Amino acid sequence: QVQLVESGGGLAQAGGSLRLSCSVSGRTFMRYIMGWFRQASGKEREFVAVINWSGSMTQYEDSVKGRFTISRDNAKSTVYLQMNSLEPEDTAVYYCAADRLGSSSWPPINDNDYDYWGQGTQVTVSS
Repeated sequence: QVQLVESGGGLAQAGGSLRLSCSVSGRTFMRYIMGWFRQASGKEREFVAVINWSGSMTQYEDSVKGRFTISRDNAKSTVYLQMNSLEPEDTAVYYCAADRLGSSSWPPINDNDYDYWGQGTQVTVSS
């Protein structure tokens, strides 16, 4: 059974930074496309960023481009989301997700493209 565990969330001031980590159990992490999503209170979950198996391809939601960076360390079975220049609008529960089978089209930005999900970590940005 594949398990995803996020960490690194918390409280930050506007303009500050946080780095989220997502540790993935199992032996086939390097085959997964990994994504980050977020869900603000009262809103639907939305795509944030995605990275392919090698790290050579990434894609971001428009509002986080230039501020967030997704990366992965296959030796540690971990994917990261470095969040800089945080804004109050970034406040949400952040989820990492694994696309085990590989989507037919790139980038996979929909919930149903992913097979496994973490439990989420809260990020709160104060103004």
